[in-house]
Amino acid sequence: MNILMVCLGNICRSPIAHGVLENLIKEKGLDWMVDSAGTSSWHNGEMPHNDSILICDSHNINIRNQRSRLFVYEDFNRFDLVVAMDTNNYNNILRMAKNESDRNKLVMLLNYSYPNENRGVPDPYYEGGFDKVYDMINQACLKLVDFHTD
Repeated sequence: MNILMVCLGNICRSPIAHGVLENLIKEKGLDWMVDSAGTSSWHNGEMPHNDSILICDSHNINIRNQRSRLFVYEDFNRFDLVVAMDTNNYNNILRMAKNESDRNKLVMLLNYSYPNENRGVPDPYYEGGFDKVYDMINQACLKLVDFHTD
C-alpha cells in the first residue's frame, strides 16, 4: 500500500505523520510506502519545521531527510490512500479529484481515531502544541495500520 500524508505547507503535521507511519510500517514489517505533501507551495523544498523534527527526534523518529512538496493530481495515481490532516486540506484535495476512484482514496487522519467525526489535526505552526499534535497523529496512525492490516 502507498500512503500520502497531506497538510497545508508540508512542514509540520504531514512530516510528523509521514515519519510516525514510516516507523510503524518498519516495526510491523509491512510492504508499504509513505510520503507527504502540502496543498500549498509556500515551503516547497524546505525541511520540516524545527519543532516537528525535535518532537520526532524525542520519539527516535528521524524526519530530517524529508522535503516539502506540493500535492499534485498525479498523486491520486501514485497512492492508494491520501490522508488529509484537516477539513480545509481535505476539501482542497477533493476539488482536484476527477472521479469517484480519486475521491474514494481520500480520508481524514483523525477519522481513524474518531470515526466519521471529521476532526482535524490542529496546525501546531499557528496554534502551538507539537507534543499534543504528535500524540494525536501517533494514535491515529496506530489505528490506520490496524484498520488496513486486519
